[in-house]
Amino acid sequence: MMMKDKILQKDRKYLWHPFSQLKTASDPIVINSAKEEMLYDLDGNQYIDLISSWWVNTHGHCRDELIESVFRQSKKLEQVLFAGFTHKPAVDLAEKLVKFTPKNLSRVFFSDNGSTSVEIAMKVAIQYWYNKGQKKNKFVAFKGGYHGDTFGAMSVGKTSGFYEPFEEMLSQTFFISYPDEWRGNNQLLQNEMKAIDETNKIIKQEKDNIAAVILEPLVQGASGMKICRKEFLSKIVKIFKEAGIIVIFDEVLTGFGRTGKLFATDHLKISPDIMCLAKSLTGGFIPLAATIFSEEIHSHFVDQDFKKTFLHGHTFSANPVSCSVALCSLELFEKDKTLQKIKSIAQIHSNYLSELSKNSNISKTRMIGSIAAFNYDLVPDTYGSADSLKLKKKFLENGLLLRPIGNTIYFMPPYCIKEKNLKNSYEKLIEILQ
Repeated sequence: MMMKDKILQKDRKYLWHPFSQLKTASDPIVINSAKEEMLYDLDGNQYIDLISSWWVNTHGHCRDELIESVFRQSKKLEQVLFAGFTHKPAVDLAEKLVKFTPKNLSRVFFSDNGSTSVEIAMKVAIQYWYNKGQKKNKFVAFKGGYHGDTFGAMSVGKTSGFYEPFEEMLSQTFFISYPDEWRGNNQLLQNEMKAIDETNKIIKQEKDNIAAVILEPLVQGASGMKICRKEFLSKIVKIFKEAGIIVIFDEVLTGFGRTGKLFATDHLKISPDIMCLAKSLTGGFIPLAATIFSEEIHSHFVDQDFKKTFLHGHTFSANPVSCSVALCSLELFEKDKTLQKIKSIAQIHSNYLSELSKNSNISKTRMIGSIAAFNYDLVPDTYGSADSLKLKKKFLENGLLLRPIGNTIYFMPPYCIKEKNLKNSYEKLIEILQ
């Protein structure tokens, strides 16, 4: 039996893959190696990773400097509990994150993925008010937002459509309409005013019960790469700030250059009170997340009374190897002049979105930074539909790792992608869709 067959046989026997229906799914592709934007399977086929392997590989696969940072730190200190201990990689990474994020953010709490980063933000928001002698345990979020798969994160993301079996167990959240922007949207300003009106009504009725608002700044990822205007988002954030409500930015997707700036927050003139980071933090190498807080919030957990302590932690919080590779990844942004590379990617996106918009079956073209998306109207807007899965399979047969979200097709390539490979990918895509 060939190696590939053995792997697939054991895969079918032992594994449970995420977001996959075993009854109808094709056999997974057995990836053997990767380099830069390319993936290689055991049969010798190659695929251009146009979604950065679920949005994490900023610098591409198997970057030498990142490999070396993992190796070097592993020989020195691979893990130590983070309660009562500390180490240089964690301290240096926290310092660097505070330097690069908004000035009002100053305290870093490490965890291991986007969901836990959000969960920490939500728990801290509730306990902040509790420590001040107030009971506030409701949240506000945008409709369609996705914030992770733990129970708190599901509560603020339940309109994303993934959580029907768990709805009775989710805490109450108030949802605001999301006025997404695309080329030719004539209702945008009207939709923005509707969202602002909804916001004002919710605050008027529930201000004393709301612990925080949580938003994906500028881009809703899992709901279909929906983009809103920075002017609108600034207005919304200002309304919550003036009402004294904590503002949480979930930058798990948008962080580390995806929107053309290091963080989506950098597009705005107003800052959150809490920021959640994960995914691209280590350049796709090792799980790591960070939740960053204002000093005002942190100060209400510092007290002689131990009950005011934030009693939360993760076994691998601030893992030294993870922190080391995250530091290296941030250094590569400066070394590679990554934000300049993103401008080149954005120009290619813009050119090809103009070309794609000529297809009558394509609508709602939109882009920001390294993210480009459009709707393919011949496919139902339903996650996991048979037509969507067929389209994904067709892309893979042509060497393109693209993963449609319903009828949304999007590009979010590693920043190292060669221009010719990105252009060729668009040419193949146009040919397939025609």
